[in-house]
Amino acid sequence: MNVEEYNNRAKIEEDWAPGWEAIDEAFEQLYPNQTPAHFGTNLHARAVFGGDQYLDGYSIYASPNGYKHIVSYGLTELYTNEEAFGGEWSGWGYEMTFKLSEESNEECMWALDMFANLARYTNTQKRYFEPLQFIGGNGTSIKLGSDSKITALLIVNDTEAKAMNTVHGKVDFLQLVGITERELDVLKQDRTQAAVLVEKMKRDNPFLVTDMSRTCSFL
Repeated sequence: MNVEEYNNRAKIEEDWAPGWEAIDEAFEQLYPNQTPAHFGTNLHARAVFGGDQYLDGYSIYASPNGYKHIVSYGLTELYTNEEAFGGEWSGWGYEMTFKLSEESNEECMWALDMFANLARYTNTQKRYFEPLQFIGGNGTSIKLGSDSKITALLIVNDTEAKAMNTVHGKVDFLQLVGITERELDVLKQDRTQAAVLVEKMKRDNPFLVTDMSRTCSFL
């Protein structure tokens, strides 16, 4: 597609969202014929209208492997924008994902708030995330009100959703993985241990699903 074709389609389809469609298509390949649970943010609360919400929505898929697979919408260029056409990276260049060992979507809702906070940080502080970075907290569970030993996050490339090229540029899917305070302390001392941690976790957990009931540490 060239820029003329892009603009022509944008004129014909006023609600065309090529970036959004690309995310949907990537997850359709992983979960064919599945309609995800989708949650949109309040239109007037979005940053483009002066609010503090930097994501437009979230989808939750049920994996046949027994977990929920969550993806964000909004860190990449979702809607038509001629200036973004043909760019190297779409928006920030990635959307966030999270695999959570839960049975219901209701048990995942706290993770959407976590996504929102991370997207707000990225947009306000102009700091983006990359694989093998870690995000520490205050030593308490990443799920507010929980006594879980999972207190921080490690970032990896999603084990299933692959990087893709869109009309607005490249998009990666960066997966958040919950880690313990012990694991975080080791990473703070030696960042090279991040790759070691990923490999150790994958031996028992190849999809790097976050289990909030995990108490053991792999480092």
